[in-house]
Amino acid sequence: MQYDIIVVGAGHAGIEAALAGARLGKKTLLITMLVEQIGAASCNPAIGGLAKGHLVKEVDALGGEMGLCTDETGIQFRVLNGSKGAAVQGTRAQIDMDFYKEYMRKVCHSTPNLDIYQDEVSSLILENNEVLGVKTKLGEEFKALKTILTVGTFMRGLIHIGENKYEAGRAWELPSTTLSLQLKEMGLRVGRLKTGTPSRLDANSIDFSVMETHGGDINPTPFSFRTDKKTFNPTQYPCYVTYTNLNTHELIAANFHRAPIYTGQIEGLGPRYCPSIEDKVKRFSERERHQLFLEPQTAKCTEYYLNGMSSSLPIEIQKKMIASVKGLENARVIRYGYAIEYDYVDPTELKHTLETKKIKNLYHAGQINATTGYEEAAAQGLMASINACLAIDGKEPFILRRDEAYIGVLIDDLVTKGTHEPYRMFTSRAEYRLLLREENADIRLSKYGYEIGLLDENSYNKMLNKKKTLEDAISYMAETWVTSKKETLELLESIGEDKINDKVLLIDLIGRNTIDISKLDILVPSFKDFDDYLKEQIIVEAKYYRYIQKQQKQIEKMKKMLKLRIPENFCYKRLPGLSNEVIEKLENNQPPTLYNASLISGITPAALDIIHLNLNNINHRKS
Repeated sequence: MQYDIIVVGAGHAGIEAALAGARLGKKTLLITMLVEQIGAASCNPAIGGLAKGHLVKEVDALGGEMGLCTDETGIQFRVLNGSKGAAVQGTRAQIDMDFYKEYMRKVCHSTPNLDIYQDEVSSLILENNEVLGVKTKLGEEFKALKTILTVGTFMRGLIHIGENKYEAGRAWELPSTTLSLQLKEMGLRVGRLKTGTPSRLDANSIDFSVMETHGGDINPTPFSFRTDKKTFNPTQYPCYVTYTNLNTHELIAANFHRAPIYTGQIEGLGPRYCPSIEDKVKRFSERERHQLFLEPQTAKCTEYYLNGMSSSLPIEIQKKMIASVKGLENARVIRYGYAIEYDYVDPTELKHTLETKKIKNLYHAGQINATTGYEEAAAQGLMASINACLAIDGKEPFILRRDEAYIGVLIDDLVTKGTHEPYRMFTSRAEYRLLLREENADIRLSKYGYEIGLLDENSYNKMLNKKKTLEDAISYMAETWVTSKKETLELLESIGEDKINDKVLLIDLIGRNTIDISKLDILVPSFKDFDDYLKEQIIVEAKYYRYIQKQQKQIEKMKKMLKLRIPENFCYKRLPGLSNEVIEKLENNQPPTLYNASLISGITPAALDIIHLNLNNINHRKS
């Protein structure tokens, strides 16, 4: 059977890839091990978080599905880092993981141009370094112009619980045993990583009365810009917080010799920023306790996810360490925690389009690229599919810059720097995070979603109206002076604001940290009729106004720099400060401009600065 696009794997990356391909008019096939597991939340029952929330909102602005599904299936919504600046805040939602799967499965089944097939992809159909389709375990062959691998932890997946280990891609699900071996034979660098998951507990056996209660926000913020904020009022369920203690730590430390991550049983590196409880106890031995979150897996609240206690210790040890925690003394375990090892492909093998460099028509997205997290996976799946569609149509690729989106940072980090451990997105990874805030993702990216064909016209026009209103408000504040006349001083005093000694621009007054919506209404009555979401955004723009101006100047300077042409046969060897690896890559690729050089895997900003400086010196001598 002939398709335009085949997507292998129906996790968060695969769903976005399959839906995008089908919605862009391409005949798409989604192949999965189990149809019932489409959209499964393999680990924690939550979407978003710090920096991850940015990714979800960016996927949404481009026309993806994750944000809409989360708003529909969410059972608690919270903005993390709410007391800090908007640039480092992140929306996080607990989801009903059963409903989430049901929603995504229904969307996939009802999307025109999208076929779904249950089977294991055993190999790729390869001819002259081009992938022409796939072969399945049951002997089927499917041909396609483009193939996208979104295989998660299934490639040679191996689960560890104490000394026990068994082959699986997820608990009790069959692994993919041959695909990664073929990828290695094709010349791709294949490595080994590890991740893990904690136990799930029976709610009836937990004493929540001795734990801290964490509820959702009073006025929850939806993920999708297409969700009606006025009617968004989900039923919210609490999470609970408890802590490990010295008894817990002593029990774990006494059994390090049975922990697969220390015995040599596990080869792959695990996620540094989401370590197992045994890793936390070993690395942070001075800590007397570690925080644990109990998160409901569904709205029925019958089963709780023990966030913070990921473990691969033997089950008898897991049982004891859980019982040592306050409130969990009588907890019944429904599913024990485990570690899982799996194969990944070095992401520096990819172009910025997420197509492999060595093999044509083959794209990778998600954990196969060494990332961790539903949100990172969804972003990659969407981008891989968009670029596959554009390539089929003979159009230019869609590559987001680092100053345009967290998605741009994510992909650029992967394909230029690579990683030897599971990659997780953080706000600190984004140089221009003041520009890349959650609340302006629609303004930044909806244009692309609409032009590509994934975002509907109504949503795009809604964004344009918001953008125009916001720009007019900023212009007004940036051009309006507030003087220190008596009426102004009295007004400031009445709302508890410090007086001004000289005239100031309104935007600097509104940019004070002490200004909120109620004060904005008093200081700028013409904004009073705006909805609260827009008022919040006006205040944020005012607070960051001066910093944003500086960043935009830096970006313009960078854009100008990247346009600089590099002479043919330019000698990189004579440039001090460039590593031999960088020199080899530049000489092999012979990039015509600094921008083209920036797209080469492993070419760092520091290397670009060195080349730029030397090119400027050459041009200066010529003039």
